[in-house]
Amino acid sequence: MKNLTLDITKAFNFVSKDEYNALQTKALESNAALYDKNLPGNDFLGWVDVKNIISEEELSEIEKKAAQLREKIEVLVVIGIGGSYLGAKAVIEALSNSFAQMNVKKGNPIVLFAGQNIGEDYISELMDAIADKSYALCVISKSGTTTEPAIAFRLLKAKIEEKYGKKEAADRIVAITDKSRGALRTLANSEGYKTFVIGDSVGGRFSVLTPVGLFPIAVAGFDIRQLLQGAYSVEEMTQKGKSFEENISAHYAVVRNLLYKKYSTEILVNFHPKLHYFSEWWKQLYGESEGKDGKGIFPASVDFTSDLHSMGQYIQEGVRLMYETVISIAEPDKKVEIPSDAQNLDQLNFLAGKRVDFVNKQAELGTQLAHLDGGVPQIRIEIPKLNEYYLGQMIYFFEKACGISGYILGVNPFNQPGVEAYKKNMFALLDKPGYEDASKAIRERLAK
Repeated sequence: MKNLTLDITKAFNFVSKDEYNALQTKALESNAALYDKNLPGNDFLGWVDVKNIISEEELSEIEKKAAQLREKIEVLVVIGIGGSYLGAKAVIEALSNSFAQMNVKKGNPIVLFAGQNIGEDYISELMDAIADKSYALCVISKSGTTTEPAIAFRLLKAKIEEKYGKKEAADRIVAITDKSRGALRTLANSEGYKTFVIGDSVGGRFSVLTPVGLFPIAVAGFDIRQLLQGAYSVEEMTQKGKSFEENISAHYAVVRNLLYKKYSTEILVNFHPKLHYFSEWWKQLYGESEGKDGKGIFPASVDFTSDLHSMGQYIQEGVRLMYETVISIAEPDKKVEIPSDAQNLDQLNFLAGKRVDFVNKQAELGTQLAHLDGGVPQIRIEIPKLNEYYLGQMIYFFEKACGISGYILGVNPFNQPGVEAYKKNMFALLDKPGYEDASKAIRERLAK
């Protein structure tokens, strides 16, 4: 079976091979630290060993419960925020028919999301949309008290119990939470929800290959074992003790750290519209992992060719602050040929008989050449097809590279202290019990 490939040759117009060679030892040491657990963040490395991230028993239970729900629901609403929803959404969006919501039915449910925002219109419209559908809920939270998903779950729990009664509703609610503590664990135990565990050693943004991502993906009808197999294959290539030449994640980590000396922004580029939310997952992975201590490459993303008609001008001729990492899909699932037209008013007969993907690939190549000429360094990642196996490869490739890259950068890639700042201010403004002093101080500040 073919594998994900990485092409860094176009970056060597912008970084020297001597620098690249000099950083290889540091990269291998950083990779080893992910196994030896001797650097900061070592208590959040449960994702590294993919083969032991989930047991066969738990995997079978996920498949069993997913199959049970698929038989009787049209919609699964996944309630979570950040890593508790982005990974699942990335995979589901990448693998689903682009117009799946036009064919909602039992046995082939769609997955919708809540708790990833505090939009009143959004949650109201969601509740209206599912009111006459057969649906279930999957709530994902280690504590059960994170504000955004907790509000959404409170609202949706009331609705599903009103629709089905408490007993049937309990069978339609799955909680993915802490093994033994927290508000959601307490509620799940008392109400009899089916539960899966968020391990203490896996942070949210690295959790897509745990029940957090696997259960919603399984309900959507996709092969979670193939997703894991793809991840296994990259783990094999990047294990401790493998040479630098074999470790594609280390190659990527080294090149991006060298480019960081001149370029502060990395743009993840795709030429396939189904990868939009994969880019959103990638942005959280790298932004939350590396953006600290006054350091970090700013992660951005664009969907080409669409964004060539909006952001293309800036990328081509704006401030030279960015480089590109391009994800390319070698072969699409579908085949559509451009027909000939007798009048040829659009002057496209020169493309008659060509596949749409052929045109897309030439746009990709043309963009690469233009951006290189414009001074934009480029890294290219290619997968043979967009399926579970190769998505699993990409997920683990980026996760492993993120850990290596963060350690090369000199930060703890596995904490996120800055995320708490807005929460403290929000709780104070909401007059949450225990925040009285903070509430008084912040209101005095705002009054000035």
